[in-house]
Amino acid sequence: MSPTLDPARPTPTRPTKPSAAVYRRRRIVAVGILAVLLALFVGGGIYTSSALGAPIPVAAPAIDDPAPVAADAQAVDQPGFGTWAVGAVGFDGLMAAGGEDSPMPMASIAKVITALVVLEEHPIAEGEGGPQIAYTDADVDIYWDMVAQNGSVAPVVAGSELSLKESLEAMMLPSGNNYSISLANWAFGSVDAYLERATAWLADHGLAETRVVDTSGLSLDDVSTASDLVRLGEIALENPTLAEIVATQSVDIPELGRLSNSNRLLGTHGIDGIKTGTTDDAANLLFSADVAVGETSVTLVGVVLGGDTHALVREAVAGLVDSIGPGFHEVLALEAGRPLAAYATPWGDTAEARATEGATVVVWSDTPVDVAVQAEPLRLVDDGDEVGVATVTAGSQVIEIPLVVDGALEDPGAWWRLSNPGALDEGVIADAPHPG
Repeated sequence: MSPTLDPARPTPTRPTKPSAAVYRRRRIVAVGILAVLLALFVGGGIYTSSALGAPIPVAAPAIDDPAPVAADAQAVDQPGFGTWAVGAVGFDGLMAAGGEDSPMPMASIAKVITALVVLEEHPIAEGEGGPQIAYTDADVDIYWDMVAQNGSVAPVVAGSELSLKESLEAMMLPSGNNYSISLANWAFGSVDAYLERATAWLADHGLAETRVVDTSGLSLDDVSTASDLVRLGEIALENPTLAEIVATQSVDIPELGRLSNSNRLLGTHGIDGIKTGTTDDAANLLFSADVAVGETSVTLVGVVLGGDTHALVREAVAGLVDSIGPGFHEVLALEAGRPLAAYATPWGDTAEARATEGATVVVWSDTPVDVAVQAEPLRLVDDGDEVGVATVTAGSQVIEIPLVVDGALEDPGAWWRLSNPGALDEGVIADAPHPG
């Protein structure tokens, strides 16, 4: 029986097969999608590789360079006569001076040269007296010859024996001209031989403006400058035997009795040396003085030449010491642990470069104290690594303080690198905060 067709319903049709063009279009879309996916995969791999392998940029330090410090200039009570100069042991140059390069007769200050040259030939161990020296009638004749020339003398006894130190005391304390000659004869065989050695000694020590023609300074041709004599005084203080002798008020020597120091300023104004000098026309004094500066002290060495009287010279020296001494002061140039440079990275690491120790310097007057900071640019650094230096300069004093880092700069890690595209492209990081 034939099926009956319902006129209200559509007649079913058989599905048609897609054409070749449709297949081509579908293949093109699929290939395109695959290409996009492949590009995304490859690009992501390249980005990941680039981000994870990007070098750490340099972190430049933000430096805190302390400002120079300088006190007001110190006023000096100047003598107002003759020539003069004052230096200090351990400090370059002179603290104050007047006419310091003009040659002047130095008188008995020349005996400091005699003592140093003799001690170079016959050194005395610290705390000992040195070799024994026998004195004869020839030394007594020298004594009377000096008396006849109106020179200062110290007693001598034929047949007596004195140690070298005792003989130097007899020359330096009462300024015995006769002992300067006797010591030269004993040490070198003659005064001429001594003078040859002394001239060489002066040249070796850079005392180019100083000249000696005898052992005692009796001649007005024994000349020096204030600048040279300050250096001579510093050399004298370097010799323990001579430094002890010139600081001695008096000494008792059995063969000679009590010998008193001609330097009447000893024990006042901190003065502990060195040598008086007297010509027919003038008075001189080569002096040293210790002045307290904070928890330490400074040794002044100075000279005044050409005063009318020793009283006038003593007053001038006291004024110099009392006015120059307070001009020395301590300056805390750098505190231990002070941050002097800072570092920071975009991923949040921070570090500070700190001074490993403090630095305190003693300076004179308005000498500036400066701190120069050098800190290295950093990539990665561990806590405690040395990263620079702070250089403290005060006159001729130079102190270098290492800087160590407090904190660490580390690699930011994979997640930060991947989540901050392009953040490591810059070669230098220069936005660190100011230290402190």
